[in-house]
Amino acid sequence: MTVAQIEEKKAKKKSVAQNLWFLHWLMAAFFLLLFATGAYMTDLPKKVSYGESLYEFHKTLGVVVMSVLLARIVVLLLVIQHKYRRRLPKLRGEWLKTFAFHTSLYLFMVVVPLSGYFCSNSYGYDVVIFGTGITLPDIFPENKEVAEFSKSLHFWLAYTFLGAIALHAIDQWKYLRSQMRRFYTAVKGDISSS
Repeated sequence: MTVAQIEEKKAKKKSVAQNLWFLHWLMAAFFLLLFATGAYMTDLPKKVSYGESLYEFHKTLGVVVMSVLLARIVVLLLVIQHKYRRRLPKLRGEWLKTFAFHTSLYLFMVVVPLSGYFCSNSYGYDVVIFGTGITLPDIFPENKEVAEFSKSLHFWLAYTFLGAIALHAIDQWKYLRSQMRRFYTAVKGDISSS
């Protein structure tokens, strides 16, 4: 293998990992926006003029998150395939704990938006994409008896997911702090050089 091939292979590996990080932070921003709008909507009076638009935005963003999640899973599988091509991980306690926790996070990323879809369908509301008139098909039948349960389910799954995200952030605090320090140093260097 030539030096150019090795460098190209490293660049390709890095770009796939960078894509995964980009999707990670993009989804983090989307979920933060979903949590904020969801919390705001729960106490919103019914007579507010922008209420319907806010609900539509929240539901559409949930659909976008599901689409980005699909891309993220594809990129994650590419990263895993590359990482464990030659040697499988040692199935020790720490690795199993990390694997189980990340699997639960991905499960929440699927279940929380689906429970919101379930809630909308149960109440008989359509999921319209950003006011385009494109309506997603109803997966769940309209059922007023199940609607309150679906609302509670979506609420509790969302807040449990938020708790899991908080645990993830606490677990990764050293990494986050080092990234913030690196960003601060880069910005400080740019400011002082200009």
